[in-house]
Amino acid sequence: MKSRTTPNASVEKTGNGYLLKIPAGDSSAYRFVQMDDYFGLPRRRFPHHSLTLSLRARTSAFPLPGTWGFGLWNDPFGMSLGFGGRRWQFPTLPNAAWFFGASKENYLSFTGEGRVETPRPPLPGNGFLAQTFRSPKFHPLLIPAGLVLPFSAKTTRRMLGRIIQEDGLDIAEHREQTPGVHNGVDVTQWHSYQLEWSPKRVVWQVDKVQVFESPISPNPPLGLVIWIDNQYAAFTPEGKIGFGVLENPEPAWLEIADLKLA
Repeated sequence: MKSRTTPNASVEKTGNGYLLKIPAGDSSAYRFVQMDDYFGLPRRRFPHHSLTLSLRARTSAFPLPGTWGFGLWNDPFGMSLGFGGRRWQFPTLPNAAWFFGASKENYLSFTGEGRVETPRPPLPGNGFLAQTFRSPKFHPLLIPAGLVLPFSAKTTRRMLGRIIQEDGLDIAEHREQTPGVHNGVDVTQWHSYQLEWSPKRVVWQVDKVQVFESPISPNPPLGLVIWIDNQYAAFTPEGKIGFGVLENPEPAWLEIADLKLA
C-alpha cells in the first residue's frame, strides 16, 4: 500500500499497524491522509474482484469533521473532489463497499426522492455507516442527467437514484447518551471490523458479530482505501449540492492494526 498526505498530515508506523493523522486547522485548507493499493493505476486495473478485509481500528473522537473510513471503491471522482481522489481522471459513477464515517455536513445517498417508482425510506447519508454502491460504467440516463443538472439538481438526483443501486445502515443509528457510543460500539475504542465482499453480497461485522448484509455488491475491479480528511460532500433529497472543507479544532486521527486481506 502507498500513502498520500497533505502538508503536516502524517502516516506513522506503529507496532502492528498505522496511525493516520491530520493537524488541527480552520476551513481554509484541505487536510487528508490516505493509504491505498491502486495509486497510479487506471480503474480497469484496480486489484480486487472480491475481498475480505479485516482490521482493528479506533478514532480520536466521534463525530469527526469530514470523513474517514476503510473499505473498497473505484475512486470515482475527478481531480481532488471526493476523499483524496487523484489529481486528474474522468469522473465515473460510484462502486464501493466500506465502513464510512461522515459528519453531518455530508449527504452521500441517492435514495428517498431518487426512488420514485419503488418508494422506500431514504438511506442514511451520514453517520457511521456500513454502505455499498453499485453502478454501471455507463447508462443512457447519464446524458439527460448531465443536461438537466444546471436547471434542476433535484431532477438530476432522481435520475441518479434510478441508475445507482445502494444499500446501507447507520451503525450509530440507535444512539446512547454517552457521546461516541453507538449500538454498544464506541469508535474511539479498539474494535475489530470485517468487510466481506463477494460477487453476490457484502457482509459487515463488528467484533465478530454481523451488523449488516446486502445483496447489492459493487461492480469490480475496486481498490482498497483507508483514509481520514476534513472534507464534506452533499447532494440532498431537496436537490442541494455542496462540498468543501471543515474546521477541525483539534488534531484528528484514525489508527488501524492487524490489517489482513483474504
